[in-house]
Amino acid sequence: MWRYAVGAGAALLLAFGGFLLFQHGPARGPLAAVLQPAPAAAGTTTPLPEAAPEADAKTREQKRFDRYDKDRNDAVSRDEYFAARHKAFARLDTNGDGRLSFEEWAAKSIAKFTGADADKSGTLTRTEFATTAPTRKPPGARCACAKPAPAPSPAAKDGDDEN
Repeated sequence: MWRYAVGAGAALLLAFGGFLLFQHGPARGPLAAVLQPAPAAAGTTTPLPEAAPEADAKTREQKRFDRYDKDRNDAVSRDEYFAARHKAFARLDTNGDGRLSFEEWAAKSIAKFTGADADKSGTLTRTEFATTAPTRKPPGARCACAKPAPAPSPAAKDGDDEN
């Protein structure tokens, strides 16, 4: 119970101290240098632009609409809306009959299973199953930034000093 009383007392003291600091306006005395912003060095500040930067003229939804509106008549027809899905379906419908069978839908998985089944038994052993694991990119492979030059090794530095 005494901890609550001590905590409440400390909170009251902090609130009272804050009240005293802000009651007298701008800081004066030894705290003035700490509380006042430091003056900027000459020539280090850049002036603000006259107007705020504006966003791209087209919003994300406008760009998306334009991708769907192939004939540019400011209307997306049903055929335009489903065109991408028709292309994806056509890639899966290998026999072109307009129907998607399980074998057509799962063609990649079936090929992966068949390729992994080395003994052609129709089942995968642990070793065969391990070959179906997806290949993962190393964590640094996603970065498109330039790689820093490798630091010279300590041995190279020592060799330079001896000459």
